Amino acid sequence: MRLPLFIAQRYLFSNKKRTIINVISWISLVSIAVGTTALIVVLSVYNGIGELTQTLFNVFDPELKIERVEGKTFQTSTIAYDELASTPGIKAISHVVEENAWMTYRDNESIIQLRGVDDHYAALTGLDTMIYEGSYLLHEGELNYLLLGAELYYNMGINAYTNQPVAIHIPKRGSGIGTTMADAFNSGYAYPAGNFYIQQDIDSRYVIAPVRMVRDLMNYSTDEVTSLYVALNEGVSVKRTQRQLQELLGPDFSVKDRFEQQPLYYKIFRSERLGVFLILSLIILIATLNLIASLSLLIIDKRKDISTMKSLGMEEETIRRTFFNEGMMIGIIGAVGGLLIGFAICWIQQRFGIIKMGSGNLIVNAFPVAMRAIDFIITFLMVILLTTLSVTFTVRHAKWQ
Repeated sequence: MRLPLFIAQRYLFSNKKRTIINVISWISLVSIAVGTTALIVVLSVYNGIGELTQTLFNVFDPELKIERVEGKTFQTSTIAYDELASTPGIKAISHVVEENAWMTYRDNESIIQLRGVDDHYAALTGLDTMIYEGSYLLHEGELNYLLLGAELYYNMGINAYTNQPVAIHIPKRGSGIGTTMADAFNSGYAYPAGNFYIQQDIDSRYVIAPVRMVRDLMNYSTDEVTSLYVALNEGVSVKRTQRQLQELLGPDFSVKDRFEQQPLYYKIFRSERLGVFLILSLIILIATLNLIASLSLLIIDKRKDISTMKSLGMEEETIRRTFFNEGMMIGIIGAVGGLLIGFAICWIQQRFGIIKMGSGNLIVNAFPVAMRAIDFIITFLMVILLTTLSVTFTVRHAKWQ
């Protein structure tokens, strides 16, 4: 074993003499380990929440969404629809008409986001798997049915035994303000078939209806849509297919993937995650600054040993390397220990779900956790970088006389 590393190891692990300097060194090590653990756990929880939320959005939003760049609607007969549908990798296309509407039921009312969908929508998104009460049903013969977000469902006073239809009102196109409801609004009636739990913003305002009903309320033609939802076969590249469809449709249309459909959420999520990473990095930085103090005190405490080393012919650079090695040992042990503890905590949460989300959550019972190798690598490298800077600063500015 090289001499500087051997001496550094003796200083850190020797049990013959425990001084306040040793205690401070171990406090520095534990501080780095705790900061590293906290960073790994928090990042993994953020990963878990992100994956869960993305999964829930995936249930409601399509893999690709086609809209007009300017204007609200378009007719499928005005685009190369057959060529679009036959594009390699496309599994299904759903016609969607979406509009703000006013819903009334008995004495309750609410402004809603009404989404009219066709029969392909369930297979395309998976909304039928998120029905909490009732069943996935949009039409039966001439009868129309509605699926409501759970929060909206209960706020409107609807229950499983409801046998009274819900009224949907949409302002007439180009009619201006009428003197009566019939003059100002197109109204339709449908029975609630059930409710779904996805995400609070969705559950509190979205209503799913048959596309034929919404077209009638909007006075649209039978092939008029506000958007087309596209599902892809398993293993097909979303980005490549997105480019193909964009080239096919031209600049008058936009083709959005799931991240582009929810840009605000994903930007906020990434910003929050980065903010948490920086805050916890500052905690680790403070721990490495504590390492500066402990290493400086150790150098002062070992003056006699340093004099002895010099008398034995040890060069000053070798002495510096000795204390540098000790500082790096503290940082590396703290980082590795923190990573292992963080891994253990996350694994236990994944396996046993110790920390619960609360009885009011119907999606998952425990806090979701998702560990990623890149988080471990970046955290380790960051701790080592901060440790290296702190230790280098200390040994370069120490007085060895």
